[in-house]
Amino acid sequence: MTYLGPNTVTLTVTDVNGNSNTCTATITVEDNIAPEALCQNVTVQLDATGAGSITPAQVDNGSNDACGIATLALDQEDFDCTDVGPNTVTLTVTDVNGNSNTCTATITVEDNVAPEALCQNVTVQLDAAGTGSITPAQVNNGSNDACGGSNPGPRSGKFRLHRRMGPNTVTLTVTDVNGNSNTCTATITVEDNVAPQALCQNLTVELDAAGAGSITPAQVDNGSNPT
Repeated sequence: MTYLGPNTVTLTVTDVNGNSNTCTATITVEDNIAPEALCQNVTVQLDATGAGSITPAQVDNGSNDACGIATLALDQEDFDCTDVGPNTVTLTVTDVNGNSNTCTATITVEDNVAPEALCQNVTVQLDAAGTGSITPAQVNNGSNDACGGSNPGPRSGKFRLHRRMGPNTVTLTVTDVNGNSNTCTATITVEDNVAPQALCQNLTVELDAAGAGSITPAQVDNGSNPT
C-alpha cells in the first residue's frame, strides 16, 4: 500500500476563539500479516529420459495478500524415476512486505513411457535328443528404459526335430520397473547338424541256381535312428 512506512501528518489545534496552531507527527504504517497460502495437488508425467518438473504456479491455488504477492517458491521442482509415486512439496508464499506463509501439496509422479524393446535373431542347434532352447537374454539386443526394466519373455523354448526346423518367430516382451511394457520379434532358426546313429547287422545270402543273390538296405539296417 502507498502509506506503508513513515508518514508525516499535521495536527491543527484550534481554541474556542478561533486561534490555532499546528504540530507534526510521524505515523509508521506496518504490514505484519502473512499472506494466505493455498496449494493444490499436481500429477507429473516423466518423459522418455525419466525426468519431470513442476512450477510454483502449478501448485499455487489462489494464494493472496491484501498488499500483493511478491514471490512463490517450491522446495522441490524437479523429479526423476526415484520419485515415482506421491511426494510432498512445500510452497512458500511471500508478500511485497516480506511476510511469508507456507502450504503443502502432493505431487504424484508417474512413469507411463514404455521401454524400448530391441531384438536380435538367434540360431539354435538341436542336440542328439533333437531338442534345443533359447533364453530371453539371447534374444534381447539392448532393450532399455530410463527407469530400468527386465526382460521376462519369451520362455525358454524346446524345438523338436521335424516339428520346428527352420525359421520360427518369437516375441520378446520387455517390462520396466513401473509396469510399462513393449515387444519386439525375432527369428529363431532351428538347425539339425547332428549325424544320425547308423547301426548295421550281418547277413547271410544264399545264391540261387543262376549264381546270383541280393540284399536290401532294410536287411542290413539294425535300428539306425536320427537320435
